[in-house]
Amino acid sequence: MKALNKQTQSAKPAEVEKKWHLIDADGLVVGRVASIIANILRGKHKPSYTPHVDCGDHVIVINADKVKFTGKKMSDKVYYKHTGHPGGIKETTPAKVLEGRFPERVLEKAVERMIPRGPLGRQQMRALHLYNGTEHPHDGQHPEVLDVASMNRKNKVTA
Repeated sequence: MKALNKQTQSAKPAEVEKKWHLIDADGLVVGRVASIIANILRGKHKPSYTPHVDCGDHVIVINADKVKFTGKKMSDKVYYKHTGHPGGIKETTPAKVLEGRFPERVLEKAVERMIPRGPLGRQQMRALHLYNGTEHPHDGQHPEVLDVASMNRKNKVTA
């Protein structure tokens, strides 16, 4: 009787094939779309997922400034950051960030906090491309459209 091969296949960086995905974030819930983006960036949607190799895909997000929060999170949720100086803790709300100069940072930081910290996480975050409008310069990569709103009825805020 022939013995079965019981070795786990580990992906090598040279063997990884990266695709491009396009997500329209208009009206989508921040945390739900961020978790989907984080899984794609890490490559957890692929059968060849290997934790120590960047086997994720590129993700283009358009309308990143039009993401939504559920409940009263827009005013009650607080983001903290520290300047590094004594007493230098700063706080802001998602409403202030979305009205500010870089509204795409709400989604960027949500995804960043779902990616592991370290060199591999920074490499995976470089595959995230966020844009406020509907235009993006990645048409040459022929991204496939990912309809996050149709995956689950809770992914999109309705009225």
